[in-house]
Amino acid sequence: MLQTNQHKPHPNLTKVVGNHLRYPWQKPCPKHTQDAFDKLSKHLAENSRPLILDSFCGTGMSTARLAELHPDSLVIGVDKSHQRLRKHKPGNHGNYLLLRAEVESLWQCLAADKVKVAAHWILYPNPWPKASQFRRRVHGHAAFPLLAHLGGVVEMRTNWDIYAEEFTQASELIGLHGSLSPILPKQPMTLFEHKFFERGEILWSFRGQFVD
Repeated sequence: MLQTNQHKPHPNLTKVVGNHLRYPWQKPCPKHTQDAFDKLSKHLAENSRPLILDSFCGTGMSTARLAELHPDSLVIGVDKSHQRLRKHKPGNHGNYLLLRAEVESLWQCLAADKVKVAAHWILYPNPWPKASQFRRRVHGHAAFPLLAHLGGVVEMRTNWDIYAEEFTQASELIGLHGSLSPILPKQPMTLFEHKFFERGEILWSFRGQFVD
């Protein structure tokens, strides 16, 4: 089970997300991430299908699964770890691509190029369970408001109820309106989802959409 010293949503959530909205994240893009974006741009130029983004995709299991579920879309899985990506077991569908990149920097490249996504999946991100690590969580990171520039339907899953509550609250602050509910997946999307489900843990899903 998760070891944490936090037992309710972080008290500084509104302040932190508000600061990130006022002062946009502008970290220089690492070369390997720029290279990944250039590769993606070539695919987008040759492909008019809806774009689905699978951020922090790990081994790419979820990316292949999303490609199977959405054969008419182009699915892009992104993870910073070469070690995780090299463990990928290719699926039977040719409508997906895995990229090694800093996820937040790739969001920035996509936003700067005005690329829109049809759907954005964030499955079981690192919870960074200590209260002092709040700014390292997806919704506490300075790049979080970039999700609003990418648009689309967003689904985030986690096995930590507090993380789920925080993500829901932070999403409202950037204009991402949705709902939170427990789920019972018929087929696991990731290895973590399989492990947590087998343990009998409650799995949470936030699903929302940006409204113009």
